Amino acid sequence: MALGRGLGAILDEVGQAYDNEAEGFSSNSSGQIREIDIEDISPNPYQPRKYFDEEALVELSESIKRHGLLQPIVVIDKGDDEYLLVAGERRLRAHELAKIQTIKAIIADVDIDDSRLRELALIENIQRENLNSIELAHSYDELIKVYSITHEELSSFVHKSRSQITNTLRLLMLSAYVQKKLIGAYISQGHAKILVGFDEKEQKQLVDTIIGKKLSVREAELLAKNFKNLRDKPLHIKKNQSLMNGHQEKFFKKIPFQFKLKNDAIEIKFKNKEEVEKFLSMLK
Repeated sequence: MALGRGLGAILDEVGQAYDNEAEGFSSNSSGQIREIDIEDISPNPYQPRKYFDEEALVELSESIKRHGLLQPIVVIDKGDDEYLLVAGERRLRAHELAKIQTIKAIIADVDIDDSRLRELALIENIQRENLNSIELAHSYDELIKVYSITHEELSSFVHKSRSQITNTLRLLMLSAYVQKKLIGAYISQGHAKILVGFDEKEQKQLVDTIIGKKLSVREAELLAKNFKNLRDKPLHIKKNQSLMNGHQEKFFKKIPFQFKLKNDAIEIKFKNKEEVEKFLSMLK
């Protein structure tokens, strides 16, 4: 079973459906765009997308009320007036929110089994870039496991670079807490990648600091570097020898620059003029 043939069959059917619509085929023509009852549509059980922005759904719902649905959803006819959703769950949810009873849909005339349905749901979302980075990582991971393919092979199929696939998959190493912050857009994928390699407690401490201080990715990199230095190279100072003993974490939270603690001294290294100006501003 070759990866992608199920998707190709559906996309060919979609293209034919648009051609049929333009040529004015009858309502019984295979693959035509039709209005069907929303209550007759079942969701794809393999839909990888789990998070739907409620505000964006409301906006889409209002747009559909005013202008109608510009792009039909795609369904498979299961018989007895029952349809299985293949593509367009966000559009379907927006219709339900708008309390519209029917929706414009392409009835794809293809025979597709569970494995093809899973593949189609994953690829359709990946190619349309509808997934957040965590959902995308799970999609990549599932395709690799189901089809026993390498990162390189997946790269050529989904038209993404191998490094992009590998970096995205590394996000699955993050704690559930950090993943939730990433999904909610409290941090960017650039921030999240910095936290890979820290344990769960450290990830929480770092991400809370990044969010609380509204740090850029570059500032977060310095934060993580300082944290790692303090973690991996603890100060070996006798008690009462230094006033700084035991206060490493406070410095880590307060100084967003590369620094070192030396007995009773702090050595701060500035990368450029902008960091110097930021430091002077902090003093004020």
